[in-house]
Amino acid sequence: MKRIYIITCILLSTLIVTTSCNPEDKFLNPEKTTEGNISLLFTGMLNNARFRTEYYQVRTMAAEHTGRYTQTLILPNSAGQYRQIESYVGHYWRDFYTTEYGGPMGIYRLMETVNKGLPSEDQAANDIFFKASKIVLYDYASGLIDMFGDIPFAEAGSLPTNNEITPAKFENQQALYKMMIDELDVLATYFATAVATPAFTKQDILIGGRVAKWRQYANSLRLRMLIHMSYSDEAYAKEKIMAILNDASKYPLIDGDNNPNYKPETSDVLNAPLTTFTDALTQALNEGLSKVAPDYMVNKLLVPTKDPRLSVMFDKNDLPDYIGMPINTPGDSQSASSSDYSCWDSTTVWMNKNLPGIRLTASEVNFIKAEAQQRWGDPAKAKTAYETAVKQSVTFYYYLNHLNNNSSGGGFRIEDKPSDDAINKFVTERIAYAGTLDQRLELIGTQKWLHFGWLQSIECWTEYRRTKYPKLLAFPSIGMDAGYTQPPTRLRYPSAETAYNPNYADVQAQDTRDTRIFWDVK
Repeated sequence: MKRIYIITCILLSTLIVTTSCNPEDKFLNPEKTTEGNISLLFTGMLNNARFRTEYYQVRTMAAEHTGRYTQTLILPNSAGQYRQIESYVGHYWRDFYTTEYGGPMGIYRLMETVNKGLPSEDQAANDIFFKASKIVLYDYASGLIDMFGDIPFAEAGSLPTNNEITPAKFENQQALYKMMIDELDVLATYFATAVATPAFTKQDILIGGRVAKWRQYANSLRLRMLIHMSYSDEAYAKEKIMAILNDASKYPLIDGDNNPNYKPETSDVLNAPLTTFTDALTQALNEGLSKVAPDYMVNKLLVPTKDPRLSVMFDKNDLPDYIGMPINTPGDSQSASSSDYSCWDSTTVWMNKNLPGIRLTASEVNFIKAEAQQRWGDPAKAKTAYETAVKQSVTFYYYLNHLNNNSSGGGFRIEDKPSDDAINKFVTERIAYAGTLDQRLELIGTQKWLHFGWLQSIECWTEYRRTKYPKLLAFPSIGMDAGYTQPPTRLRYPSAETAYNPNYADVQAQDTRDTRIFWDVK
């Protein structure tokens, strides 16, 4: 951590004193924020590239790690394919703790320091920025816990606060989870009566200053974290989850008002690309074999059920039908045969410069409702929530497809969404909610995995490890490096942390690729 503290110290002065004439420049470059302005620092946090569906996040985390571990993306089968890549994992860790790339922890500590030097009336006016920033902080931090386990938290980023380099202690992952769950409840209560200031509305590039939606975001993130730990501490999670589901007026959620034909652009928590962003994921998916359609998703799920999402998720690639590359295809023949298989759709995905970063969707929330009602509540409500979640997922993928509206003149094919009757027939007949308790939970888990895919690859990996659904094809293991024949159950701490933080000794024994995160107990 010492290296992180030093970087933060160097950047502190530039973040406080430099200026820029272009407001969007301030969003893009933390070094151009002006005079320690809390509102601009808040925008810098929201602009963290890890919250966006952009090249580096997709290439280094989804393609090389979480997408590979969930069979949602293909890479060449090779001896070391399940080894984590140190620099990529280290950069993801860095991008939480430092200010350099809008890291939520680094920015939040810097905001605290700047705010202390302001008049009391300005501090009061800045309260809404801190409350919203905490929700974002907890969103990223909970995902970090889901991948690594114990993390430095309360003591992290101390240099801007007290001008001392204090290596941060690693904190217990379950205790951190519960702290955040409690705090998110407090934050949701705050936003129930909060009034957005003009400055907050202007600088909120995530939600546009809509305090009601910030309240929903806090409640929905809390719901997600509770379902994560529902097998490891069932009584605790059940009580809080059912309290949320049984009182919609007190706990409004990002659920699209339970409308299958909801509006993702207004309901979901999405990081829209900045107006200066003109790139797409062409390079990210062309490297390796990431553009090629994966085996289980296409051959076992989408094609057999004639899923209406198939045509907006994948392209036939001039083949007579959709087909994914078999997962056990030898590495030395994968590249040469890649044209024999379908690929991810160019309009919806890899050439869509309007593709947003996805934080939370209505479909995810309704899948959580379905699981909770099936395990602890009313199976009829579970069926309704499941069917709504799938229909909302269909709506969501067609929404992504329609975002690529030919504004660039690229000749992209925009698909017409099937009729409500056609979608309903798919949901109630071809993937009907029926069977035993385990079969119904498998339906929920499988469809949730499909909805997340690699666009939400970290959450996809979390849910796959937690539920053990879907029942994926066997991961290739022949010819893999000894000790790396299967994907890990967690990521190991990056070397920048293990080398510079003496408190690493406290967690060193559990820093193995086979150690399970606390909620991974099935």
